[in-house]
Amino acid sequence: MSSEPRYAIYFAPPPTSSLWRFGASVIGYDAETGAALPPPALRRFDAERWREITAEPRRYGFHATLKAPFRLAEGRSEDELRAACAAFAGERTRFACTGVQLAVIGRFIALKTASSCTALDRLAGAAVASFEPFRAPMNAAEMEKRLRAPLTPRQQDHLARWGYPYVLEDFRFHMTLTGPLEDDERTLAEAELAELFAQSGADGPLIVGGIALYRQEAGPFRLIARFGFGTEK
Repeated sequence: MSSEPRYAIYFAPPPTSSLWRFGASVIGYDAETGAALPPPALRRFDAERWREITAEPRRYGFHATLKAPFRLAEGRSEDELRAACAAFAGERTRFACTGVQLAVIGRFIALKTASSCTALDRLAGAAVASFEPFRAPMNAAEMEKRLRAPLTPRQQDHLARWGYPYVLEDFRFHMTLTGPLEDDERTLAEAELAELFAQSGADGPLIVGGIALYRQEAGPFRLIARFGFGTEK
């Protein structure tokens, strides 16, 4: 990993919300406070194995990606990025989607929107383009990591243009809860998470009222600032 900080523009539920508490508990990490959290009450896994299962999402903190992690472009500063986040958020309107539900995406488990939400797609597309001037070009190691995944020609084009393959037409809102799992263990994890989610109170509408700026230095990503949208419907 480069010694330079990495930043990301994410959607993060409010810290007092049931959804934030659920996600942070599942992955064992509160990205806002930086605190490690004990595992939830588990019936199918011991704490050690659950910590292994959630190691990958824990590195990034609970979130949904809008602008994927990037190093700052030459000549750009964190203060400028913060100002751009504030301006971006101030021009936008709070909205609601129907809610989220558990889903298997490839080999991992995540929360996704229960139905399509055009406003979310527009928000992510705007973030990809608006914050592109802050993104340094990918280095060889970053490119090599991204190319390990099987990509369509369009996704390869997105990677070359935007530094991330799953944007614009290929964007799918999701909030990752586990790393990749084999079929049998994934089935158990899905059942475990379904019970936890049902008890969480996080099944109401998904309210999107701002964006969050995350930063990674030596350890996992930390949520360093929230920017509320300027107007409400």
